[in-house]
Amino acid sequence: MAEAHAARRATRAAAPYLFPMLASVDVGASSLASYRGLAPDDLLDAVADAARPLRGARVLHLNATPYGGGVSELLRSVVPLLIDLGVVADWRIISGDEPFFQVTKAIHNGLQGAAVELSDADKARYLATSRANAAGFDTKAYDFIFVHDPQPAALLEFTGKGDARWIWRSHIDTANANAAVWSFLRPFLAEFDASVFTMAEFVPSDLPTQTVAIIPPAIDPRNPKNLALPTETARQVLEWIGVRTERPLVTQVSRFDPWKDPLGVIAAYRIVRQEVPDLQLALVGSMATDDPEGWDMYRAIRAAIGDDKQIHVFTNLVGVGNVEVNAFQALSKVVIQKSLREGFGLVVAEALWKGTPVVAGRAGGIPLQMADGTGGLLVDSVEECARAVATLLRNGPQARALGDSGRERVRRHFLIPRLVLDELSLMRQLAAGAAARGFEWLSQRDPVCGMAIQGAEETMTVDGVTLRFCSRECRDKLIAAPERYLSKLAGSSGTAFHTGLPSAPYHSDAGRS
Repeated sequence: MAEAHAARRATRAAAPYLFPMLASVDVGASSLASYRGLAPDDLLDAVADAARPLRGARVLHLNATPYGGGVSELLRSVVPLLIDLGVVADWRIISGDEPFFQVTKAIHNGLQGAAVELSDADKARYLATSRANAAGFDTKAYDFIFVHDPQPAALLEFTGKGDARWIWRSHIDTANANAAVWSFLRPFLAEFDASVFTMAEFVPSDLPTQTVAIIPPAIDPRNPKNLALPTETARQVLEWIGVRTERPLVTQVSRFDPWKDPLGVIAAYRIVRQEVPDLQLALVGSMATDDPEGWDMYRAIRAAIGDDKQIHVFTNLVGVGNVEVNAFQALSKVVIQKSLREGFGLVVAEALWKGTPVVAGRAGGIPLQMADGTGGLLVDSVEECARAVATLLRNGPQARALGDSGRERVRRHFLIPRLVLDELSLMRQLAAGAAARGFEWLSQRDPVCGMAIQGAEETMTVDGVTLRFCSRECRDKLIAAPERYLSKLAGSSGTAFHTGLPSAPYHSDAGRS
C-alpha cells in the first residue's frame, strides 16, 4: 500500500494535461426474442426471469476501447440485450495517450506472468490518467458499475463508491501473475464489492474483494461475425481479398500478441506444408487502441513470413472486419488458436459455432470450450500443433465430427444469453446481500466453471445438495480438488461442506440428465 501511496504523490507531476470525460459508446438494438432458435429455450426463459427484479437498474460497463478485442465484442452484445430486458445500461471507455496504454499493456503482461517492471514514472502515469478520467464522473448515476481489466481499475480510488456496487471484471489469465505487478494493482481492488474471473484457477489467493464470481465469456450468434454465411458468399469474400478458396486453408484469428504465439503458428504451418504443399495460412489480426505492442508483433510476423506467398496477413485496418473473419472461420479446414496464455479465447467458440474443428493451445479457458473431447485437439508445442493440424486435414470424418460436437457445446454453454444470465444473477446477489445468495447459486450453476446450467451434462450429490456440471471434466476437477471449489461455494452461500473427505463419499450419481 505504501508503494501505491508513493505513486499517488507523483500523480500531478506526471499528468501533462487533463483528459476528456469518459466517452459513451453507441450500440445497436437487440432483443432476447431474437435468440429463439439459436440458444436453448430454457436458458432464454431463465434470462427473462432473472431480469425482472432488475428492471430500471442503472448499469455501467467501463473498459478501454470500443473495438479490437474480446471485451469490446462482448459489450457490444451485452449492453443492448440488457437494455431490451429493461435495464438502463451504458457503455463508456476511458481516455489515455499512447504512453498510458504502454503502461497498461505492461500491467496486462505482468498479470499474465511476464517479467516486467513498472517504474515510478509508469505508476504515476497510470494514476494520473485514472485521476483525469475520474474527474466529473458521477457515480450517483449508476447502481452497478462493471470495470473491465486493469486499465480502468484505479478509477474507484478517485471517484469514491457512492451508492453503486462496483464489480471488477478480469478477462486475464492471472494464475501466475508477476508478484510486483499484482502488488501494485491489488490495493485498487480493495473497495470493489465483487470480482469476476473467467476461471477459478485465475483467482489470486490474496484477492481483497469478498465476493468472487466465476463467469466465462460467450459469443453472440447474431454478430455479423457469427451469422450463417452462404458458402458461395463466403468464397467470394475471401477471393476478393486474395485467398484461393480452391486450395486448403488454415487460419488463426487473434490480436498480434506474443501470448497468441503467431510465430509458433507459422512454424507449425511450415511443418504441415511439407505434407500438404498447397496449404495456405491466414493470420487475421485486430489492431486495438489499447495495445501499442501490436505493431511490434506485426513487424515480427512480416519478417518471419518473408516472401512466402501462401501466408496471408490481414488486419482490421485494411478492411478485414467481421464478415471476412466469419468467412475465414467458416471455410478453413482447421482453425488454430495456439495461445500460450489465454483468458478465454472467444475465437475458439466462434470457429466451433461454424462447425470448424480447432487445434488450440492448452491455455486458460480454451480447454473449457473443448471439454470432454469436443471441438478439436489441444496441443502444447509447435510439433504437436503441426501433427494435430495434419491429422484433421487427412481425416475429414473426424474433423467434421469434432466440429459438430463443438458447435453443440457452444450452443448449450457459450452463447451470449448465458453470460447475461450470469451477470444478472451476480447483480441480484449483490443487491440482496449475503443472506439471499445461497441456494440459487448452488443449484443453478457449475461449481467449477461458474456457468449457469439449465440442463446438466453431469450431476453429483454432495452433503444432500445436488451439484450440476457442464462437462465430465468439470465434475472430475471437483472430485480431484474439492477444497478449491466447495470452500469458495461455502463462503458465498453460507452452506457448510465437508470438503476434507476423499472423493468416494461424495455420493456421486455420475448421472447425465
